[in-house]
Amino acid sequence: MSTTTDLAINLIARYSVTPEDGGCQQEMIQHLVPLGFQIERLTFGEVTNFWARRGGTGPLLVFAGHTDVVPTGPREKWSSDPFIPELRDGMLYGRGAADMKGSLAAMITACERFLQRQPDHRGAIGFLITSDEEGPSVDGTVKVVAHLEARGEKIDWCIVGEPTSTSRVGDVIKNGRRGSLNGNLTVRGIQGHVAYPHLARNPVHLAAPALAELTAREWDQGNEFFPPTTFQISNISAGTGATNVVPGELHIVFNFRFSTETNEQQLQQDVGAILDKHNLDYEVSWSLSGNPFLTPRGALVDAVQRAIKHIAGYDAELSTTGGTSDGRFIAPTGAQVIELGPLNATIHKTNECVSSADLDTLSAIYEHTLELLLT
Repeated sequence: MSTTTDLAINLIARYSVTPEDGGCQQEMIQHLVPLGFQIERLTFGEVTNFWARRGGTGPLLVFAGHTDVVPTGPREKWSSDPFIPELRDGMLYGRGAADMKGSLAAMITACERFLQRQPDHRGAIGFLITSDEEGPSVDGTVKVVAHLEARGEKIDWCIVGEPTSTSRVGDVIKNGRRGSLNGNLTVRGIQGHVAYPHLARNPVHLAAPALAELTAREWDQGNEFFPPTTFQISNISAGTGATNVVPGELHIVFNFRFSTETNEQQLQQDVGAILDKHNLDYEVSWSLSGNPFLTPRGALVDAVQRAIKHIAGYDAELSTTGGTSDGRFIAPTGAQVIELGPLNATIHKTNECVSSADLDTLSAIYEHTLELLLT
């Protein structure tokens, strides 16, 4: 068994359903301290985080990630206990294997090998680790970044270990992410008896044309880096449960995944205009999960692509698709940010797993990236 798989097993075995850490960070720290990293434990609310740094002046390359995982769902649906990792036919099974304890293990072992050969590397290496990525994401990376910014500590390059690969490890690099804007809409009507609709106002019927317009609208056409902005209704509810009652209110939860061709304010304005056009009595509240960010070709993107070509032998695709990540908190500081991790086919699923060989490949890619940027 490789040292990367062995460390991944140790991390997966620790129960760390968000926002719990389960001792994962201490396991990582025990590997980093002998390498010369200075450790700063940072607790905000119920969330444990740590910042580790080795080196002083010069460019700072940071590995960022999270130790928390999503709930397992019914454990009887798993072929083995999700927190008792098993290696079967070269695949490592357990919650967090792909998202993202495997990446964390690969980051650590990459640094161990690199520092054994290059103890006097240029620049600095950092680790920014949280247990609040799968949850609300309010006391994790965003707070650590604010802490670093307050004292003028700047990240130059950041590799987030999110599982980005699709068919083979390293085939996709995320060099940006779309923005995410959530809306919670209430449309008011008048409750009444279904046999006397003239005495009621059905908010479902009233809102239907507006919802049709919202779902059919082309918000933008995207650009060379981002697909077009999308609108999706995720929850819709109305009524008392009785078949003979016209509901008094309709509740709708929706989400925009948006490109750099628009922004939070424009989307809110456009939605309001459509709702007003249909003369609805409504109320809408908004929450922004994150703005879009993009790291164009430059030192970090070029180094990671070169490392993948050198280790794996193929060219990696640049992509901005998928959900949000903690990269959205790091990129606004001016850092170049990419995401690179193992295959994402089983993340958040029953029987989550990752190839042990892929973890070794990923660790080698991280290691070669260190060589290209810090030697």
